[in-house]
Amino acid sequence: MALEADPAAGLIEYLRTELREPALAFSERPSLVTGGFDTRIFAFRLTGAPPACSGPLILRLLAPHDDPARVRRERVTQNALVDLGYPAPRVLWANTDAARLGGAFLVMERLPGKPLLDARFLDISAALVEMQARLHDLDAEALLRALDRDGPPLGREVMSFEGHLVRLEARIARGGLAGLREAMRWLVEHRPPEPGRRVVCHGDFHPQNILALGRAVTGVIDWPNALVADPACDVASTLTILRFTPTELLAVPAALRWVIRIARRVLVMRYLAGYRRRRRLDPPVLSYYEAASCMRGLVRVSEARQGRGVVAVNPLDASSFGERLAAHFAHVTGISPTLPPARP
Repeated sequence: MALEADPAAGLIEYLRTELREPALAFSERPSLVTGGFDTRIFAFRLTGAPPACSGPLILRLLAPHDDPARVRRERVTQNALVDLGYPAPRVLWANTDAARLGGAFLVMERLPGKPLLDARFLDISAALVEMQARLHDLDAEALLRALDRDGPPLGREVMSFEGHLVRLEARIARGGLAGLREAMRWLVEHRPPEPGRRVVCHGDFHPQNILALGRAVTGVIDWPNALVADPACDVASTLTILRFTPTELLAVPAALRWVIRIARRVLVMRYLAGYRRRRRLDPPVLSYYEAASCMRGLVRVSEARQGRGVVAVNPLDASSFGERLAAHFAHVTGISPTLPPARP
């Protein structure tokens, strides 16, 4: 099943039915928003809608091969966090019927602001630390209870790190990713003990998923990788993204990329030092979760390069990102994963 090139007709029909408003219309038709490698994101506004739906909205449309249950998980996660006072976008609808728009989808509030790198260049590390520490201070049990209430196929086990490892193992087996099997076995055998307190981990916490207006952070977006786990799991994911995302994928002239490489090293040092001032991180535990973060990326890159469920490999998976992750995994563990070659 192919994604709808223009989801407007199917979306307005769906919303008219949900809201029981046959005269509902777009005041701003869905327009594609940049961002996200694995979903398409559209901004739109409605006219003739109830007040709760009259502001700026976002349609997040998954690919046809994505698990439709993912939208339910994102809805429960984001709404539980909003109820706890965290600035995530509230989800108004989550639909698992891929036949409507060519993929499962969410409709949510559109938070004001721009991604952090576009909104400001200074004090990015301070914003990262503040918003991540604030997330880790929330009551993770409230999110787990919300997942339990939603019922199968959700439930608190889908948010556990153990469940995350099981899903990675299943994807490696299903995809025949022989080059990752030994590395995955290392992760399972060397898993650290459970921490004294588990926290809500975003799993993809980086500047482009934090929105800001000037110096004020307005929200945190993109929650499909959330877990309830050791806080080191979330810090490790952030470090992996900051260190290894290729500079050639950033929207800067090639002549200035050396500046970005230097700035990135400074950002990583300040971010890690700032988080450590808030909460102690055990170095071996953090290293383990860095390896685990690399493995999540290695599985995705391998699947994409083999063409599983995709027509074309996205720029990140086609880049040197996978090889950088493999090298860091080997540095941490002594085990060298191997990837399929990048497709042209």
